[in-house]
Amino acid sequence: MGDGAVKETLMIKSMTGFGRCEISEGTKKISMEIKAVNHRYLDVTVKMPKKLNMFEAAIRSELKQDIQRGKVDLFITYEDTSEGMALIQYNKETAAEYMRYFAQMASDFGLENDVRVSTLARCPEVLVMDEQNEDEEEIWKLLQRALNGAVQNLVDARIREGENLKADLLQKLDEMLESVAFIEERSPQIIADYRERLTDKVREMLGERTMDEGRIITEVTIYADRICVDEELVRLRSHIEAVKKALIDGGSIGRKLDFLAQEMNREANTILSKSSDLSVSNCGIELKTTIEKVREQIQNIE
Repeated sequence: MGDGAVKETLMIKSMTGFGRCEISEGTKKISMEIKAVNHRYLDVTVKMPKKLNMFEAAIRSELKQDIQRGKVDLFITYEDTSEGMALIQYNKETAAEYMRYFAQMASDFGLENDVRVSTLARCPEVLVMDEQNEDEEEIWKLLQRALNGAVQNLVDARIREGENLKADLLQKLDEMLESVAFIEERSPQIIADYRERLTDKVREMLGERTMDEGRIITEVTIYADRICVDEELVRLRSHIEAVKKALIDGGSIGRKLDFLAQEMNREANTILSKSSDLSVSNCGIELKTTIEKVREQIQNIE
């Protein structure tokens, strides 16, 4: 395609878009309309006049240079006004042959030779259309120009939408990092609060008797291990940063982002399942909600 499309290879592209282009030259006019929606792979449907079927493979090859993923529908119309001015050729020799046979038939069977011009004209090969041989190379050049224009319009639309998605996703990822930071900060306090509650409860039960500090430490350690989400938080932060880097680097990253989003969701589920603190649980729910929104938007990135 054109140089503009090549320069945009590192931009984020949505899989949704529309492009149109019409090219007229002489008696020929070609119109292209192309629309795309999200799809796991590249799925192209081409609808065009039968006389252009010979170019389908070349058209698909052109499309693959600029579109990596998406369900793409391409509609092509072709008009040639010269086709309405096709020449009719009169084959006099063929007509003469028919007349000789008609005369022979009349003589052989004693019939009246009542052949009219309209009768003779309907005989095969007397009047024939003088078909013009179309220049395939000329038609392909027109097709290619129209295709380039339509695809470039589509790519521009996808880039605009992709940049909007990128900005919104980066904002959501920053919100997720804030949630991770809150849980990291809150976790030690949860353990301290549990130790305080446990100590107060044991004192209440023992009264004046001596409290076994070692037993308290053991219980707190067991509790801390059970609710510890340090590893999950490290992995979650790593996945978030990886998504941010991929968005900034650009390119065709949809599948990679989809995988990372699944991993983020897995870590958030584990954090939520281990939580015994209301504030952390609420934060985990917000995390999962944001991740789900991110996953939905990622589905539309090429």
